[in-house]
Amino acid sequence: MTGWLVVAGLGPGDDALITPEVTAVLAEATDVIGYIPYVARVAAREGLALHPTDNRVELERARHALELAAEGGRVVVVSSGDPGVFAMASAVFEAVETAPEYGDLDIRILPGITAMLAAASRLGAPLGHDFCAINLSDNLKPWELIEHRLRLASQAGFAMAFYNPRSKSRPHQFSRALEVLREECGGQRLISFARAVTTTEEAIQTVTLAEAVPEMADMRTVVIVGNADTRRIGRFVYTPRSVS
Repeated sequence: MTGWLVVAGLGPGDDALITPEVTAVLAEATDVIGYIPYVARVAAREGLALHPTDNRVELERARHALELAAEGGRVVVVSSGDPGVFAMASAVFEAVETAPEYGDLDIRILPGITAMLAAASRLGAPLGHDFCAINLSDNLKPWELIEHRLRLASQAGFAMAFYNPRSKSRPHQFSRALEVLREECGGQRLISFARAVTTTEEAIQTVTLAEAVPEMADMRTVVIVGNADTRRIGRFVYTPRSVS
């Protein structure tokens, strides 16, 4: 039996936004591996083993998936959004790099709709021109580097999308991020908070940087900051395709 390993994105939350390609590969899988709430989105069935694991064990999860595939399993590692955006695809290749015996396995990455893009679509078109995405968690990189990138992205005139803005263990960091943004962009730049997009708990609000407070974000929120040309048109936020 020849095994394979697929790293798949489950999209931002609504099952209707899971791609048909991902749905098809899940129907073939013998094993599904991932963070507990993501594995919970996969329906149990006969012949399918579910392997939910806690957060912050990405490399262990990736190695387990490689082992199962090498033994002949049809393994799907699930991520929310897109697996290549702050998710499990990188962890799988990191594990392969340290264990080259798995390099000949059939490994595929299946894209998904990111929380960033789902949030942008709800808002209108805030990422209509050049933009960047920054993970504000300092679990895998120092806060000093995050702040440096915030400043440079602001100075470069990018619209910005932030993942993992504010957790219970580090509530002060998003407050500092807002300070940096005000210093670099001023207080009138638009900032949008999109929480739990495409789920029943969805909540979206747009304010200026002067009005923004840290409590508007949590770990289920994607934050989008416009560039100098981003504007509101009624209930929509959009960034023009041309630069003024």
